[in-house]
Parts: sequence; C-alpha cells; structure tokens
Amino acid sequence: MRVQLLDGGEAELSLREVFTRAREIRRLAGDISTQDFALLRLLLAILHDALDGPQDMDDWAELWEADDPFGAVPGYLEEHRGRFDLLDPVVPFFQTGGLRTPKDDVFSLNRIVADVPNGSPFFTMRSPGVGRISLGEAARWVVHAQAYDTSGIKTGVVGDSRAKAGKAYPQGVAWAGNLGGVVAEGETLCTTLLLNLMATESRPATSGKDDRPVWRRVPSAPGTGADLPSRPDGVRDLYTWQSRRLLLSADADGAYGVVLTYGDPLAPQNMQPHEPMSRWRRSQAQEKKLRQPLVYMPREHDPARAAWRGLAALIAPRDQGASGRSDPPPGLRPGIVDWLARLIVERALPKGPLIRVRTYGAVYGTQQSVIDEITEDSVTMDVVLLNDRDRRLGQTAVDAVAVAESAVGVLGHLAADLAEAAGSTPDPRKDAALDRGFGALDHPYRVWLTGIRDSDDPRELRAVWQRTVRREIGAIGGELVSAAGEAAWVGRVIEHGKGQSWLDAASADLRFRSALKKHLPLAYERSATYEGDSAAAEAAPETVPAAAPDPQKVPS
Repeated sequence: MRVQLLDGGEAELSLREVFTRAREIRRLAGDISTQDFALLRLLLAILHDALDGPQDMDDWAELWEADDPFGAVPGYLEEHRGRFDLLDPVVPFFQTGGLRTPKDDVFSLNRIVADVPNGSPFFTMRSPGVGRISLGEAARWVVHAQAYDTSGIKTGVVGDSRAKAGKAYPQGVAWAGNLGGVVAEGETLCTTLLLNLMATESRPATSGKDDRPVWRRVPSAPGTGADLPSRPDGVRDLYTWQSRRLLLSADADGAYGVVLTYGDPLAPQNMQPHEPMSRWRRSQAQEKKLRQPLVYMPREHDPARAAWRGLAALIAPRDQGASGRSDPPPGLRPGIVDWLARLIVERALPKGPLIRVRTYGAVYGTQQSVIDEITEDSVTMDVVLLNDRDRRLGQTAVDAVAVAESAVGVLGHLAADLAEAAGSTPDPRKDAALDRGFGALDHPYRVWLTGIRDSDDPRELRAVWQRTVRREIGAIGGELVSAAGEAAWVGRVIEHGKGQSWLDAASADLRFRSALKKHLPLAYERSATYEGDSAAAEAAPETVPAAAPDPQKVPS
C-alpha cells in the first residue's frame, strides 16, 4: 500500500507494516482516491476479523486508549498468509484461481487500471496503455476492481453459466461504485481506522451472523455463490465483497495481463442496514418499480457540488423535507456518522480534536461502461456538530449551507437580469455567476465550520456567517454590475408572466440588494457598511454615462 507519512513523505508498505506503523502514517495515498476507499475497507475487514470485534462500546474504548490497539494483527496475517498471496496458483488474493476463457485469452491491464481511459488513452501518463506494472500496484488495482469496476459486456469464462456466446452481459458496477462513500478521518491512519471500526452491537442488522472476510471463505469459482441470498453477513463480508471474478497474469517482474468478468451481484436497494459508509435517499421510482412501500438507494456524490454543500445529508441533524412527522425521512445519513454521534453522546471521544469527514465516489457514463469522473472531498468539523442530544450547532451548520445556496441564487438572478437588460442570453451568465459565488464561499465556509465549538452561541454563529456571505456575494454583485456595459444601463422592455416591464442595470442591482437583505437578515442588524452593499453606487462612476439615456432615443 502507498501511504503518506506524518512528515509529508510517501512510502510503499506491506499490510503488516501499515498496521505496525499506523501512528506514523497520515493517510493512504493510492494511485487514485477511490483506491484509498477500497483499501481502507480492506484494512477494516482485517482489523474486525483479527479482533473479532469490537463487540461493544467498552471494547472500542479499550482499543482507543490502548498503546498498541492493532497488536493482534501481525499474528492474524501470518495465520492467513497463504490467502494474501497475489500469485498463489489455487487461491490467489482477491482473485479466482484457474479462471480462463474458452480460448485462453489474456487481456490488457487497462481493464483494471482505472486511470487509463478504456479506448481513449488521452490525458494519461500511461499512453497508449498499461503494459506491465509491479506486483504491489497490481494488488492495489485488484482490490479497486472488486470495488469500482465498470459494467458493460465482459468476457465469458469457462464455468460461468451466465456467459452466452463467449460474453458476459451487463450486471452493474462493482459494489462500491454504487455508493456515495463516506469515512471518518483522524490525524493518523491509526485514529482513522479506530473511528471507522464500528462495534458489532451498533450494527443490529448483521449482529450475530457468520461474518467472515473472503479469505476465510471457500475460494470463489466462476459464476455466483450459492449462498448469496443470505448475504452479506456483516461488514467483514461486505468490505471484501467479490463483485468480480478476475485473474492476473504475472511473473517475478510484475503483472502484464488479466482476465476479468462478473462475480457476485449485490442489489443496492435498502442496503442501509448493512452498508455504513454511504449516504442514502428515498426513491419513489424504485418503490413503484419494486412495489414496495419504502426503498432507499445510495446517494451518489455530485462532482459539481463541494462536500460542504451536502452537509445536511452527511450529518442530518433533523429530517429535511418530510411532509409530516409520521413520514419516513427523504434521506438517511451514513451509518458511520450515526456511530460517531454515539461515540460523542457516550463520551467515548475526547472533546477538542477535529474530525474530517471525507467523501469518495465514481461517476459512470455510457451505460456505466466507463468511469467519467472520480470525486473526493472533505469537510472538517468539531465532533460536537454530530451530537444527537443537542442538535443546535449541527443544525446551525446545515442552515448556513441553505443561506449560502439562497444568496448565491440571488447572485445568479442578478447575472441573468443584467444579461436580459443588455439583450443577451441569461443562462450562460447565470451559470457562471453561480459557479463564482459558490467558489467564493467555499473557503470561508470551511474556515467558519472548523471554528465552531461546544460553547458557541448558534445565533451569533449565524450572524457571523451571514455577514461573511453578504460581504463575499455583495462584492461579486458589485463587480457584475460594474462590468454590465452601457447596453445594460440603458435597459429595455422585457416580457414576463405579468406583462411587460423596463429592466436596466440599476433596477437589477436594486432587486439584488433587496433580495440579499431578505435572505441575510442578521447581516444587516449592524449599521456598518460592507463591501458590495451598494453595487451600483460603486459601479456607476465608471460605467454609467454622465446623464441617464433618454428612453425616446434608445434604439427599438
């Protein structure tokens, strides 16, 4: 595994070294971000199985306070050493021994190396493709393929009854590809592993089942396992789920080819009791399709939205958007966040240290046969924001996102009005203004969020944030008005649902400032003048003619 050390350097370490040096490691630093998510789940499966737990909160607290919480892992890895051999002829790690096509074909490693666009090898350092890679890198990509492999038509293999005419037809992306991945990240890999090491009693859906990782199960064969209807048996099973059947072709100098096809399917509907590392959304379309009263689906991450803008779905201080108290919530926060909230309520976590919630995701295109984008982001906050017994601060953080959304929306309307006043198409300018507005608030929000502490007054926090938004968005609004041009200041008659009206830069600016004041009431409680408060007043000297234009001389 590739890791980033606390001193900023990087290293490639074995599984044993990762656990023994976990306090020296800042975080995993794989070839791509989704690889880190897949490998972290592998480490957690090892840890859960080596410890056979933790069973409850007391067990977890002992690990948190222990000098060597992972002391059992080296012996465990030695016990199962054979199943971690990447090139074992019978049970190769995370692969299917003896896997072959009817013609004994071996294919390019492009099929599992996800940073090479399949069929379009542009904008990559590996052009025109992957010829040979080290065994260490090959192991990382094998784990990643089991988590994030694409869908589409794959190679049919001998022994798979699903194959027809040498082809395996689409069965969906590998399991983690369905998720909007979420993990809790500490200051070191040691604390990260412990924060995500959920106690068995906190997972009632799988508590007491025969939960084992893949290396303690019967080796996989082509096709699907006979016991799939009753699985997953728990997180050890789920974190090592074999979504694919694959086999590397390799020698002592590295891997040079692969055979890849479908493995064990796993439907995403209502998997929230089993999968703790994803957000969830209610899907009425799935409810209708499956004829079930309630269906939740994983909520994927939107690459166009920063993680802080989805804070409500991460910490969910209260149900957002439900029409009544008896209605099921439209979304569910990740199980790992519920676990963190419990650690806070039961005071298992000390006050003070910040927690980083990191998000991972893959966006698939063309019938899920290619990966279009890979997303990674993080939000750093005090653990107090996750406290279920006192949700005021958490709700304040969520409300601040809504305030930002509203203010940026007002900015977008200003840009559209200025475009219409000048006779231009409004949508491009509106979209550009929205992007600029969210970009301007990104850093200030993260700074404001990390500064929240247990003793803070929610109202004062809201006032500070609204003043920040007023300053940032008001300044951008001023710049937009200043750059509107003479045509916008002259204005024109526009058609709308209530008839006709005259629109020019001055009226657009007045509408902008009025709307901003409506959405940011706390920012206007003080008498101080803020930059951007009156955009037109500052813009007019440079852009407005000395005398207002005569409407009768305006060209029709």
